[in-house]
Amino acid sequence: VVGRRFFSTARVLTAKISPGMQGHASSTVVGGQNTADYMKSGSLKVFSTPSMVALMEEAACAALAPGLEESETSVGTGVSVSHIAATAVGSTVPATARVSFVKDRSIVFAIDATDSTGIKIGEGTHSRAVVKSVPFMAKLAAKQENNQ
Repeated sequence: VVGRRFFSTARVLTAKISPGMQGHASSTVVGGQNTADYMKSGSLKVFSTPSMVALMEEAACAALAPGLEESETSVGTGVSVSHIAATAVGSTVPATARVSFVKDRSIVFAIDATDSTGIKIGEGTHSRAVVKSVPFMAKLAAKQENNQ
């Protein structure tokens, strides 16, 4: 199909990416750069929801890294999260992503994050698609050229 060749459908992903694979990421809330007031997602100096989601996506990328070929990467295609507890500036926030479903080039993750005290601060699902990097970026460049 024209326009879809940047997707990695030529090989079976389940051979290298399978349910149960995990990735981890951790961030220290410092200097206000990850706070709701800095990100403009709120007015308080607490860990922001956008920063938590980015951390969860980083964990998902870490889970996929061992299963990707050099010419591949992944792009986020969906996020559904609940931010269920506040986290103070200076706390370390670890996030975990576990592969829960794989079909063709699509991967779904169960994601969560906790605070320094071990309390769960967020949870949800995240989906990503595996793509061929060079064709994906070429298609984007062509799209930009057509819109100028």
